[in-house]
Amino acid sequence: MKYLGNYLFLILSVLLLDSCAKKKQLFTENDVFRYNESANIQTLDPAFARNMAIIWPCTQLFNGLVQLDDSLHVQPDIAKSWNISNDGLHYEFLLRDDVYFHKHKKFGKDSTRVVTAHDFEYSFNRVLSEDLASPGTWVFQHVNSYKAVNDSVFTIDLKNPFPAFLSLLSMKYASVVPKEITEDQSIDFRSNPIGTGPFQFKIWEENVKLVLRKNPNYHEKDATGKRLPYLESIAISFLPDKQSGFMQFLQGKIDMISGLDPSYKDELLQSTGNLQEKYKGKIKMLTGPYLNTEYLGFNMNDPLMSDIRIRQALNHGFDRTKLVAYLRNGMGDGKVNGMIPNGLLGFQPAKDPLYNPTKAKQLIDHVKKDRKSTVEITLSTNNTYLDIAEYLQREWEKLGIKVKIDVMPPSTLRQSIATNKLAFFRGSWIADYPDAENYLSLFYSKNFTPNGPNYTHFKNTTFDDFYEQALNTVDDEKRTELYQKMNEIIANEVPVIVLFYDKVARFTQKNVHNLQPNAMNGLNLKYVKKY
Repeated sequence: MKYLGNYLFLILSVLLLDSCAKKKQLFTENDVFRYNESANIQTLDPAFARNMAIIWPCTQLFNGLVQLDDSLHVQPDIAKSWNISNDGLHYEFLLRDDVYFHKHKKFGKDSTRVVTAHDFEYSFNRVLSEDLASPGTWVFQHVNSYKAVNDSVFTIDLKNPFPAFLSLLSMKYASVVPKEITEDQSIDFRSNPIGTGPFQFKIWEENVKLVLRKNPNYHEKDATGKRLPYLESIAISFLPDKQSGFMQFLQGKIDMISGLDPSYKDELLQSTGNLQEKYKGKIKMLTGPYLNTEYLGFNMNDPLMSDIRIRQALNHGFDRTKLVAYLRNGMGDGKVNGMIPNGLLGFQPAKDPLYNPTKAKQLIDHVKKDRKSTVEITLSTNNTYLDIAEYLQREWEKLGIKVKIDVMPPSTLRQSIATNKLAFFRGSWIADYPDAENYLSLFYSKNFTPNGPNYTHFKNTTFDDFYEQALNTVDDEKRTELYQKMNEIIANEVPVIVLFYDKVARFTQKNVHNLQPNAMNGLNLKYVKKY
Protein backbone atom coordinates (compact mmCIF):
# COMPACT_ATOMS: atom_id res chain seq x y z
CA MET A 1 0.00 0.00 0.00
CA LYS A 2 2.91 2.32 0.71
CA TYR A 3 4.18 2.03 -2.87
CA LEU A 4 0.69 2.44 -4.33
CA GLY A 5 0.23 5.60 -2.27
CA ASN A 6 3.57 6.96 -3.46
CA TYR A 7 2.63 6.15 -7.03
CA LEU A 8 -0.70 7.96 -6.83
CA PHE A 9 1.02 10.94 -5.23
CA LEU A 10 3.52 10.91 -8.10
CA ILE A 11 0.82 11.12 -10.74
CA LEU A 12 -1.08 13.81 -8.85
CA SER A 13 2.16 15.77 -8.58
CA VAL A 14 2.64 15.65 -12.33
CA LEU A 15 -0.94 16.69 -13.06
CA LEU A 16 -1.19 19.45 -10.48
CA LEU A 17 2.33 20.88 -10.21
CA ASP A 18 1.54 24.03 -12.12
CA SER A 19 -2.08 24.48 -11.04
CA CYS A 20 -1.16 27.73 -9.33
CA ALA A 21 0.83 29.09 -12.27
CA LYS A 22 -0.41 32.19 -14.04
CA LYS A 23 -0.88 30.22 -17.25
CA LYS A 24 -2.75 27.10 -16.26
CA GLN A 25 -2.33 23.93 -18.31
CA LEU A 26 -4.53 20.86 -18.13
CA PHE A 27 -2.85 17.45 -18.37
CA THR A 28 -4.20 14.11 -19.40
CA GLU A 29 -2.70 10.69 -18.83
CA ASN A 30 -1.44 10.73 -22.42
CA ASP A 31 0.75 13.75 -21.64
CA VAL A 32 2.82 11.83 -19.07
CA PHE A 33 5.32 9.02 -19.73
CA ARG A 34 5.77 6.78 -16.69
CA TYR A 35 8.46 4.21 -15.96
CA ASN A 36 9.89 2.54 -12.86
CA GLU A 37 13.58 2.59 -11.92
CA SER A 38 14.20 -0.36 -9.57
CA ALA A 39 17.93 0.40 -9.28
CA ASN A 40 17.32 3.88 -7.84
CA ILE A 41 19.17 7.02 -8.94
CA GLN A 42 22.15 8.38 -7.01
CA THR A 43 22.57 11.67 -8.88
CA LEU A 44 21.31 13.78 -11.78
CA ASP A 45 24.74 15.31 -12.44
CA PRO A 46 25.91 14.08 -15.89
CA ALA A 47 29.52 14.09 -14.68
CA PHE A 48 28.54 10.99 -12.66
CA ALA A 49 26.34 9.24 -15.27
CA ARG A 50 28.04 5.89 -14.79
CA ASN A 51 25.04 3.57 -15.22
CA MET A 52 21.73 3.36 -17.07
CA ALA A 53 19.67 4.39 -14.05
CA ILE A 54 21.45 7.78 -14.16
CA ILE A 55 22.04 7.98 -17.92
CA TRP A 56 18.33 7.70 -18.79
CA PRO A 57 17.12 10.83 -16.91
CA CYS A 58 20.33 12.71 -17.81
CA THR A 59 19.56 12.03 -21.48
CA GLN A 60 16.32 13.97 -21.06
CA LEU A 61 18.00 16.83 -19.15
CA PHE A 62 21.31 17.45 -20.94
CA ASN A 63 22.91 17.80 -24.36
CA GLY A 64 26.45 17.57 -25.70
CA LEU A 65 28.24 18.55 -28.88
CA VAL A 66 26.95 15.44 -30.67
CA GLN A 67 24.36 12.73 -30.13
CA LEU A 68 23.64 9.19 -31.37
CA ASP A 69 20.55 8.33 -33.36
CA ASP A 70 18.73 5.02 -32.90
CA SER A 71 21.07 3.42 -35.45
CA LEU A 72 24.05 4.61 -33.34
CA HIS A 73 25.26 7.03 -35.98
CA VAL A 74 26.78 10.28 -34.70
CA GLN A 75 24.49 13.25 -35.38
CA PRO A 76 24.75 16.98 -34.62
CA ASP A 77 23.43 18.20 -31.28
CA ILE A 78 24.60 21.56 -29.91
CA ALA A 79 27.35 21.42 -32.53
CA LYS A 80 25.60 21.88 -35.86
CA SER A 81 28.68 20.81 -37.84
CA TRP A 82 32.33 19.85 -37.45
CA ASN A 83 35.54 19.29 -39.37
CA ILE A 84 38.23 16.69 -38.65
CA SER A 85 41.78 17.07 -39.93
CA ASN A 86 43.17 14.44 -42.30
CA ASP A 87 45.46 13.07 -39.59
CA GLY A 88 42.51 12.65 -37.21
CA LEU A 89 44.05 14.87 -34.53
CA HIS A 90 42.20 18.19 -34.83
CA TYR A 91 38.43 18.62 -34.38
CA GLU A 92 36.64 21.93 -34.96
CA PHE A 93 32.99 22.26 -33.92
CA LEU A 94 30.62 25.03 -35.03
CA LEU A 95 27.91 25.54 -32.39
CA ARG A 96 24.25 26.48 -32.79
CA ASP A 97 23.26 29.92 -31.49
CA ASP A 98 19.73 28.96 -30.39
CA VAL A 99 20.40 26.57 -27.49
CA TYR A 100 19.42 27.91 -24.07
CA PHE A 101 19.88 26.60 -20.56
CA HIS A 102 16.76 25.74 -18.58
CA LYS A 103 15.41 28.77 -16.76
CA HIS A 104 16.87 29.64 -13.36
CA LYS A 105 16.96 32.83 -11.30
CA LYS A 106 20.77 32.73 -11.21
CA PHE A 107 20.81 33.74 -14.88
CA GLY A 108 19.40 37.18 -14.02
CA LYS A 109 16.40 39.03 -15.40
CA ASP A 110 16.05 36.82 -18.49
CA SER A 111 16.22 33.65 -16.35
CA THR A 112 18.25 31.90 -19.04
CA ARG A 113 21.06 32.46 -21.52
CA VAL A 114 22.43 30.98 -24.72
CA VAL A 115 25.05 28.21 -24.61
CA THR A 116 28.49 29.14 -25.97
CA ALA A 117 31.73 27.34 -26.67
CA HIS A 118 33.06 28.72 -23.38
CA ASP A 119 30.46 26.59 -21.57
CA PHE A 120 31.94 23.46 -23.13
CA GLU A 121 35.43 24.54 -22.11
CA TYR A 122 34.17 24.98 -18.56
CA SER A 123 32.20 21.71 -18.56
CA PHE A 124 35.16 19.64 -19.75
CA ASN A 125 37.42 21.30 -17.16
CA ARG A 126 34.86 20.44 -14.51
CA VAL A 127 34.76 16.73 -15.42
CA LEU A 128 38.57 16.57 -15.40
CA SER A 129 38.86 18.39 -12.06
CA GLU A 130 40.43 16.28 -9.32
CA ASP A 131 38.13 17.98 -6.82
CA LEU A 132 35.02 16.68 -8.62
CA ALA A 133 36.42 13.13 -9.03
CA SER A 134 34.14 12.28 -11.95
CA PRO A 135 34.28 8.65 -13.17
CA GLY A 136 34.09 10.04 -16.72
CA THR A 137 37.63 11.40 -16.99
CA TRP A 138 38.61 8.42 -19.19
CA VAL A 139 36.48 9.88 -22.01
CA PHE A 140 39.20 12.53 -22.43
CA GLN A 141 42.22 10.20 -22.19
CA HIS A 142 43.10 10.80 -25.86
CA VAL A 143 42.68 14.59 -25.59
CA ASN A 144 45.72 16.85 -25.64
CA SER A 145 43.89 20.19 -25.40
CA TYR A 146 40.61 21.97 -26.11
CA LYS A 147 39.50 25.60 -26.20
CA ALA A 148 36.72 28.01 -27.06
CA VAL A 149 38.03 29.99 -30.04
CA ASN A 150 35.03 32.29 -29.69
CA ASP A 151 31.39 31.90 -28.66
CA SER A 152 30.52 29.62 -31.57
CA VAL A 153 33.73 27.68 -32.33
CA PHE A 154 35.14 24.95 -30.09
CA THR A 155 38.26 22.96 -30.94
CA ILE A 156 39.75 19.74 -29.59
CA ASP A 157 43.22 18.38 -30.31
CA LEU A 158 44.04 14.73 -29.65
CA LYS A 159 47.34 13.20 -28.53
CA ASN A 160 46.84 10.38 -31.00
CA PRO A 161 44.19 9.49 -33.57
CA PHE A 162 41.17 7.77 -32.07
CA PRO A 163 38.47 7.12 -34.70
CA ALA A 164 35.75 6.49 -32.09
CA PHE A 165 36.26 9.89 -30.45
CA LEU A 166 33.04 11.46 -31.75
CA SER A 167 31.11 8.53 -30.24
CA LEU A 168 32.80 9.21 -26.91
CA LEU A 169 31.59 12.82 -27.03
CA SER A 170 27.99 11.56 -27.22
CA MET A 171 28.29 10.19 -23.67
CA LYS A 172 26.55 12.14 -20.90
CA TYR A 173 29.93 12.85 -19.24
CA ALA A 174 30.54 15.32 -22.09
CA SER A 175 27.30 17.27 -21.50
CA VAL A 176 27.30 21.04 -21.20
CA VAL A 177 26.44 22.55 -17.79
CA PRO A 178 26.22 26.20 -16.61
CA LYS A 179 28.99 27.54 -14.40
CA GLU A 180 26.59 29.94 -12.62
CA ILE A 181 24.65 26.98 -11.19
CA THR A 182 27.29 24.31 -10.62
CA GLU A 183 29.61 26.68 -8.73
CA ASP A 184 26.93 28.20 -6.53
CA GLN A 185 27.50 26.68 -3.09
CA SER A 186 23.85 27.18 -2.17
CA ILE A 187 22.72 24.83 -4.96
CA ASP A 188 23.15 21.05 -4.81
CA PHE A 189 23.55 20.36 -8.54
CA ARG A 190 23.16 16.58 -8.17
CA SER A 191 19.55 17.07 -7.06
CA ASN A 192 18.78 20.41 -8.77
CA PRO A 193 20.20 20.02 -12.28
CA ILE A 194 20.04 22.69 -14.96
CA GLY A 195 20.74 21.58 -18.51
CA THR A 196 19.58 22.21 -22.06
CA GLY A 197 17.64 19.02 -22.75
CA PRO A 198 14.07 18.42 -24.00
CA PHE A 199 12.86 18.07 -20.40
CA GLN A 200 13.74 20.09 -17.30
CA PHE A 201 13.91 19.18 -13.65
CA LYS A 202 10.81 19.67 -11.48
CA ILE A 203 10.70 17.42 -8.39
CA TRP A 204 12.84 14.64 -6.96
CA GLU A 205 11.83 12.92 -3.74
CA GLU A 206 14.60 10.35 -3.48
CA ASN A 207 13.48 6.70 -3.49
CA VAL A 208 9.90 7.83 -4.14
CA LYS A 209 9.47 9.88 -7.32
CA LEU A 210 11.23 12.00 -9.92
CA VAL A 211 9.30 14.37 -12.18
CA LEU A 212 10.63 16.11 -15.29
CA ARG A 213 8.67 18.69 -17.27
CA LYS A 214 8.72 19.71 -20.92
CA ASN A 215 11.32 22.33 -21.82
CA PRO A 216 9.34 24.92 -23.86
CA ASN A 217 12.57 26.41 -25.24
CA TYR A 218 14.11 23.19 -26.53
CA HIS A 219 16.03 23.79 -29.74
CA GLU A 220 15.10 20.70 -31.79
CA LYS A 221 12.04 20.46 -34.07
CA ASP A 222 10.46 17.59 -35.93
CA ALA A 223 10.17 17.28 -39.72
CA THR A 224 7.01 19.42 -39.73
CA GLY A 225 8.67 22.21 -37.74
CA LYS A 226 6.93 21.38 -34.46
CA ARG A 227 9.12 21.93 -31.42
CA LEU A 228 10.08 18.81 -29.47
CA PRO A 229 9.29 17.09 -27.15
CA TYR A 230 5.69 15.98 -27.62
CA LEU A 231 5.17 14.82 -24.03
CA GLU A 232 4.47 17.28 -21.23
CA SER A 233 6.09 15.28 -18.45
CA ILE A 234 8.08 12.22 -17.39
CA ALA A 235 7.25 10.49 -14.10
CA ILE A 236 9.74 8.01 -12.66
CA SER A 237 8.83 5.79 -9.70
CA PHE A 238 11.25 3.74 -7.59
CA LEU A 239 9.72 0.39 -6.74
CA PRO A 240 12.76 -1.74 -5.80
CA ASP A 241 11.07 -5.06 -6.61
CA LYS A 242 10.96 -5.76 -10.37
CA GLN A 243 8.00 -8.09 -9.95
CA SER A 244 6.04 -5.20 -8.41
CA GLY A 245 7.05 -2.99 -11.33
CA PHE A 246 5.83 -5.68 -13.73
CA MET A 247 2.46 -5.85 -11.97
CA GLN A 248 2.15 -2.05 -12.19
CA PHE A 249 2.82 -2.35 -15.92
CA LEU A 250 0.14 -5.02 -16.39
CA GLN A 251 -2.30 -2.78 -14.54
CA GLY A 252 -1.51 0.08 -16.94
CA LYS A 253 0.05 2.25 -14.23
CA ILE A 254 3.43 2.54 -15.93
CA ASP A 255 4.10 2.79 -19.67
CA MET A 256 7.27 0.74 -20.13
CA ILE A 257 9.38 -2.01 -18.61
CA SER A 258 12.87 -2.68 -19.88
CA GLY A 259 14.72 -5.98 -19.80
CA LEU A 260 13.71 -9.44 -18.65
CA ASP A 261 13.78 -10.33 -14.97
CA PRO A 262 13.63 -14.03 -13.95
CA SER A 263 10.57 -13.19 -11.81
CA TYR A 264 8.41 -12.58 -14.88
CA LYS A 265 10.26 -13.71 -18.03
CA ASP A 266 8.33 -17.00 -18.36
CA GLU A 267 5.04 -15.23 -17.67
CA LEU A 268 5.73 -12.76 -20.48
CA LEU A 269 7.67 -14.69 -23.13
CA GLN A 270 7.66 -18.07 -24.82
CA SER A 271 10.96 -19.94 -25.28
CA THR A 272 10.90 -18.77 -28.91
CA GLY A 273 11.19 -15.16 -27.76
CA ASN A 274 7.60 -14.31 -28.73
CA LEU A 275 4.99 -12.84 -26.41
CA GLN A 276 2.76 -15.30 -24.61
CA GLU A 277 -0.58 -15.58 -26.41
CA LYS A 278 -2.54 -13.83 -23.65
CA TYR A 279 -0.47 -10.64 -24.06
CA LYS A 280 -0.52 -10.43 -27.85
CA GLY A 281 -2.56 -7.43 -28.90
CA LYS A 282 -2.46 -6.00 -25.37
CA ILE A 283 1.13 -4.75 -25.12
CA LYS A 284 3.98 -3.97 -27.51
CA MET A 285 7.32 -5.79 -27.51
CA LEU A 286 10.35 -3.92 -28.88
CA THR A 287 13.52 -5.92 -29.45
CA GLY A 288 16.81 -5.52 -31.28
CA PRO A 289 20.56 -6.10 -30.95
CA TYR A 290 22.16 -4.96 -27.71
CA LEU A 291 25.86 -4.15 -27.53
CA ASN A 292 26.43 -6.60 -24.69
CA THR A 293 28.52 -9.71 -25.22
CA GLU A 294 28.09 -12.37 -22.54
CA TYR A 295 31.18 -14.53 -22.16
CA LEU A 296 33.34 -16.78 -20.00
CA GLY A 297 36.95 -15.69 -19.64
CA PHE A 298 40.10 -17.78 -19.23
CA ASN A 299 43.14 -16.70 -17.25
CA MET A 300 45.86 -17.28 -19.82
CA ASN A 301 48.46 -17.45 -17.01
CA ASP A 302 46.82 -20.59 -15.61
CA PRO A 303 48.67 -23.77 -16.71
CA LEU A 304 45.47 -25.65 -17.55
CA MET A 305 43.62 -22.79 -19.22
CA SER A 306 46.66 -21.91 -21.32
CA ASP A 307 46.12 -25.23 -23.15
CA ILE A 308 44.16 -24.22 -26.25
CA ARG A 309 42.63 -27.71 -26.50
CA ILE A 310 40.82 -27.16 -23.19
CA ARG A 311 39.50 -23.80 -24.35
CA GLN A 312 38.39 -25.18 -27.71
CA ALA A 313 36.72 -28.21 -26.14
CA LEU A 314 34.68 -26.07 -23.75
CA ASN A 315 33.79 -23.74 -26.63
CA HIS A 316 32.45 -26.59 -28.76
CA GLY A 317 30.88 -28.50 -25.89
CA PHE A 318 27.44 -26.90 -25.43
CA ASP A 319 24.46 -25.89 -27.54
CA ARG A 320 24.00 -22.12 -27.52
CA THR A 321 20.63 -22.39 -29.28
CA LYS A 322 19.21 -24.35 -26.35
CA LEU A 323 20.87 -22.05 -23.81
CA VAL A 324 19.27 -18.95 -25.33
CA ALA A 325 15.87 -20.60 -25.82
CA TYR A 326 15.43 -22.18 -22.40
CA LEU A 327 17.42 -19.90 -20.11
CA ARG A 328 16.92 -16.57 -21.90
CA ASN A 329 13.49 -17.10 -23.50
CA GLY A 330 14.98 -16.36 -26.90
CA MET A 331 16.39 -12.98 -25.85
CA GLY A 332 19.85 -13.40 -27.31
CA ASP A 333 21.75 -14.53 -30.39
CA GLY A 334 23.64 -17.81 -29.99
CA LYS A 335 25.15 -17.67 -33.48
CA VAL A 336 28.37 -16.16 -32.22
CA ASN A 337 31.60 -15.44 -34.06
CA GLY A 338 34.19 -13.70 -31.90
CA MET A 339 33.73 -10.86 -29.46
CA ILE A 340 32.22 -8.15 -31.70
CA PRO A 341 28.40 -8.20 -31.41
CA ASN A 342 25.82 -7.53 -34.09
CA GLY A 343 25.35 -3.79 -34.64
CA LEU A 344 29.01 -2.76 -34.95
CA LEU A 345 31.47 -2.39 -37.82
CA GLY A 346 33.57 -5.55 -37.79
CA PHE A 347 30.75 -7.93 -36.87
CA GLN A 348 30.60 -11.02 -39.08
CA PRO A 349 27.77 -13.59 -38.89
CA ALA A 350 28.84 -17.08 -37.86
CA LYS A 351 29.35 -19.48 -40.77
CA ASP A 352 28.91 -22.74 -38.84
CA PRO A 353 27.43 -23.68 -35.44
CA LEU A 354 30.10 -23.98 -32.77
CA TYR A 355 28.36 -26.90 -31.06
CA ASN A 356 30.38 -30.03 -31.85
CA PRO A 357 30.40 -32.48 -28.91
CA THR A 358 32.32 -35.12 -30.89
CA LYS A 359 35.22 -32.75 -31.55
CA ALA A 360 35.06 -31.48 -27.96
CA LYS A 361 35.31 -34.99 -26.50
CA GLN A 362 38.24 -35.87 -28.77
CA LEU A 363 40.12 -32.79 -27.58
CA ILE A 364 39.49 -33.64 -23.92
CA ASP A 365 40.55 -37.27 -24.43
CA HIS A 366 43.86 -36.06 -25.92
CA VAL A 367 44.40 -33.72 -22.95
CA LYS A 368 43.70 -36.51 -20.45
CA LYS A 369 46.12 -38.82 -22.26
CA ASP A 370 48.89 -36.24 -22.30
CA ARG A 371 48.34 -35.13 -18.71
CA LYS A 372 47.66 -38.68 -17.47
CA SER A 373 44.92 -37.29 -15.24
CA THR A 374 41.34 -36.11 -15.22
CA VAL A 375 40.41 -32.59 -16.28
CA GLU A 376 38.91 -30.55 -13.45
CA ILE A 377 37.93 -26.89 -13.74
CA THR A 378 36.27 -24.27 -11.52
CA LEU A 379 33.88 -21.75 -13.02
CA SER A 380 33.48 -18.58 -10.93
CA THR A 381 30.20 -16.71 -11.31
CA ASN A 382 27.57 -14.80 -9.37
CA ASN A 383 24.11 -15.96 -8.38
CA THR A 384 22.38 -14.17 -11.28
CA TYR A 385 24.07 -16.47 -13.80
CA LEU A 386 23.91 -19.67 -11.74
CA ASP A 387 21.34 -21.25 -14.08
CA ILE A 388 23.67 -20.80 -17.06
CA ALA A 389 26.63 -22.15 -15.07
CA GLU A 390 24.68 -25.25 -14.04
CA TYR A 391 23.61 -25.88 -17.63
CA LEU A 392 27.23 -25.68 -18.78
CA GLN A 393 28.32 -27.91 -15.91
CA ARG A 394 25.93 -30.67 -17.07
CA GLU A 395 26.97 -30.36 -20.72
CA TRP A 396 30.70 -30.36 -20.04
CA GLU A 397 30.54 -33.28 -17.62
CA LYS A 398 29.15 -35.33 -20.55
CA LEU A 399 32.55 -34.73 -22.19
CA GLY A 400 34.41 -36.08 -19.18
CA ILE A 401 35.24 -32.74 -17.54
CA LYS A 402 34.70 -32.31 -13.82
CA VAL A 403 33.21 -28.86 -13.22
CA LYS A 404 32.93 -27.03 -9.91
CA ILE A 405 30.84 -23.87 -9.70
CA ASP A 406 32.09 -21.18 -7.34
CA VAL A 407 29.32 -18.64 -6.64
CA MET A 408 30.54 -15.25 -5.41
CA PRO A 409 28.91 -11.92 -4.58
CA PRO A 410 29.07 -9.66 -7.67
CA SER A 411 31.52 -7.23 -6.04
CA THR A 412 33.86 -10.06 -5.03
CA LEU A 413 33.70 -11.57 -8.50
CA ARG A 414 34.55 -8.22 -10.14
CA GLN A 415 37.46 -7.62 -7.79
CA SER A 416 38.84 -11.14 -8.26
CA ILE A 417 38.64 -10.81 -12.05
CA ALA A 418 40.30 -7.39 -11.99
CA THR A 419 43.21 -8.74 -9.90
CA ASN A 420 43.69 -11.83 -12.13
CA LYS A 421 42.94 -14.29 -9.31
CA LEU A 422 40.46 -16.54 -11.14
CA ALA A 423 41.26 -19.27 -13.67
CA PHE A 424 37.83 -19.30 -15.35
CA PHE A 425 35.12 -16.71 -14.83
CA ARG A 426 31.82 -15.38 -16.06
CA GLY A 427 31.87 -11.88 -17.57
CA SER A 428 29.98 -9.52 -19.84
CA TRP A 429 30.99 -6.45 -21.79
CA ILE A 430 28.48 -3.69 -22.45
CA ALA A 431 29.76 -1.11 -24.91
CA ASP A 432 30.57 2.32 -23.51
CA TYR A 433 30.54 3.70 -27.04
CA PRO A 434 29.47 2.14 -30.37
CA ASP A 435 32.80 1.08 -31.84
CA ALA A 436 34.33 -2.40 -32.00
CA GLU A 437 37.56 -1.04 -30.53
CA ASN A 438 35.67 -1.01 -27.23
CA TYR A 439 35.51 -4.83 -27.35
CA LEU A 440 38.88 -5.51 -28.91
CA SER A 441 40.62 -3.44 -26.23
CA LEU A 442 39.97 -6.39 -23.89
CA PHE A 443 42.68 -8.36 -25.70
CA TYR A 444 45.37 -5.75 -26.32
CA SER A 445 48.44 -6.80 -24.32
CA LYS A 446 49.18 -3.27 -23.05
CA ASN A 447 45.77 -3.34 -21.35
CA PHE A 448 46.60 -6.12 -18.87
CA THR A 449 44.72 -5.72 -15.61
CA PRO A 450 44.96 -3.87 -13.30
CA ASN A 451 46.03 -1.18 -15.79
CA GLY A 452 43.35 -1.94 -18.36
CA PRO A 453 40.44 -4.21 -19.30
CA ASN A 454 42.47 -7.21 -20.52
CA TYR A 455 41.20 -9.53 -17.77
CA THR A 456 42.39 -12.71 -19.51
CA HIS A 457 45.99 -11.50 -20.00
CA PHE A 458 45.75 -12.67 -23.61
CA LYS A 459 48.77 -11.68 -25.71
CA ASN A 460 49.20 -12.03 -29.45
CA THR A 461 51.70 -9.86 -31.34
CA THR A 462 49.73 -9.99 -34.61
CA PHE A 463 46.59 -8.89 -32.78
CA ASP A 464 48.51 -6.04 -31.12
CA ASP A 465 49.84 -4.87 -34.49
CA PHE A 466 46.36 -4.83 -36.00
CA TYR A 467 44.97 -3.02 -32.97
CA GLU A 468 47.56 -0.25 -33.20
CA GLN A 469 47.02 0.08 -36.95
CA ALA A 470 43.26 0.45 -36.39
CA LEU A 471 43.81 3.27 -33.88
CA ASN A 472 45.69 5.19 -36.53
CA THR A 473 43.26 4.48 -39.36
CA VAL A 474 40.54 7.07 -39.99
CA ASP A 475 39.17 5.24 -43.06
CA ASP A 476 36.12 3.21 -41.90
CA GLU A 477 36.54 0.51 -44.54
CA LYS A 478 40.18 -0.16 -43.70
CA ARG A 479 39.48 -0.04 -39.98
CA THR A 480 36.59 -2.52 -40.36
CA GLU A 481 38.90 -4.92 -42.19
CA LEU A 482 41.39 -4.73 -39.30
CA TYR A 483 38.59 -5.26 -36.77
CA GLN A 484 37.50 -8.41 -38.60
CA LYS A 485 41.04 -9.78 -38.61
CA MET A 486 41.35 -9.18 -34.86
CA ASN A 487 37.96 -10.73 -34.21
CA GLU A 488 39.02 -13.82 -36.19
CA ILE A 489 42.13 -14.20 -34.01
CA ILE A 490 39.94 -14.12 -30.88
CA ALA A 491 37.53 -16.66 -32.37
CA ASN A 492 40.43 -19.03 -33.18
CA GLU A 493 42.53 -18.57 -30.03
CA VAL A 494 39.51 -18.64 -27.65
CA PRO A 495 40.74 -16.49 -24.73
CA VAL A 496 37.01 -16.19 -24.01
CA ILE A 497 33.98 -18.36 -24.70
CA VAL A 498 31.29 -16.12 -26.14
CA LEU A 499 27.98 -17.43 -24.81
CA PHE A 500 25.65 -15.16 -26.79
CA TYR A 501 25.13 -11.64 -28.04
CA ASP A 502 22.43 -9.97 -25.96
CA LYS A 503 19.20 -8.35 -27.14
CA VAL A 504 17.35 -5.26 -25.99
CA ALA A 505 13.87 -6.12 -24.78
CA ARG A 506 11.30 -3.45 -23.97
CA PHE A 507 7.60 -3.74 -23.40
CA THR A 508 5.21 -0.79 -23.66
CA GLN A 509 1.53 -0.03 -23.47
CA LYS A 510 -0.31 -0.03 -26.79
CA ASN A 511 -0.75 3.76 -26.75
CA VAL A 512 3.01 4.48 -26.66
CA HIS A 513 4.48 5.44 -30.05
CA ASN A 514 7.90 6.41 -31.46
CA LEU A 515 9.84 4.69 -28.67
CA GLN A 516 12.60 2.97 -30.61
CA PRO A 517 15.02 0.45 -29.07
CA ASN A 518 18.69 0.93 -29.81
CA ALA A 519 21.76 -1.22 -29.37
CA MET A 520 23.13 0.97 -26.55
CA ASN A 521 19.87 0.56 -24.58
CA GLY A 522 19.53 4.33 -24.43
CA LEU A 523 16.21 6.01 -23.67
CA ASN A 524 15.31 8.97 -25.87
CA LEU A 525 11.85 10.31 -25.03
CA LYS A 526 11.79 13.53 -27.05
CA TYR A 527 9.99 11.87 -29.98
CA VAL A 528 7.58 9.76 -27.91
CA LYS A 529 3.83 10.26 -28.19
CA LYS A 530 0.93 8.66 -26.35
CA TYR A 531 -2.46 8.36 -28.03
